[in-house]
Amino acid sequence: MIEFHGVSKTYHTRGLKRRVFSDLSFRIEPGDSLAICGANGAGKSTLLRLIAGVEHPTGGRIKRTMRTSWPIGFTSAFQPGMTGADNARFIARIYQQDEQAVLDYVNDFAQLGVYMNQAVSTYSSGMVSRLAFGVSLAINFDCYLVDEVAAAGDVRFRRRSEEELMKRRDNGTLIMTSHDPYMLEQYCTRGAVLYSGALVFFDTVAEACEVHHALQMRQ
Repeated sequence: MIEFHGVSKTYHTRGLKRRVFSDLSFRIEPGDSLAICGANGAGKSTLLRLIAGVEHPTGGRIKRTMRTSWPIGFTSAFQPGMTGADNARFIARIYQQDEQAVLDYVNDFAQLGVYMNQAVSTYSSGMVSRLAFGVSLAINFDCYLVDEVAAAGDVRFRRRSEEELMKRRDNGTLIMTSHDPYMLEQYCTRGAVLYSGALVFFDTVAEACEVHHALQMRQ
């Protein structure tokens, strides 16, 4: 279970103050597959980072009883001077996973070949995304977070990504953000709309997408 209790998030940059959330409260149960709709700048990625624990709230409290992934495709955790293989091993140690099992999975999934033993700083953006996606799925989590990355890569990679995400959804919890209604309906059973710092839940993804579209037409 993931619970937000009166959560607020404010950023301070160069004398400017930007409040993303104020008094945000909701609960996500184990087994949920939730689609989150929202315009650019609404705070979708910030919300996922808060759920993951990558960022901390300015106020309020977040309670987790599920082991939650970082947002899949989040590449900032990689040390660019280390090889892809060494980054994978390091993350495996952090999460107390078998290093060789994680490395074998990433090798098979990302198909980076000899580049696994090259510094991440030499990778193209697509290669970094494949490495990030592979490492994310190689670690066993109760809840997986997906932020607009499921369609990255070539046809083989997209097909494999879809299959692996479906497995995670069927056996755990999935929270996804995307601007693609088809993708959201493909993976999720209920939806939510993020608008003006509030998160409103709906029984179906289609209803959430419809409300989100209507809100965009008003602007």
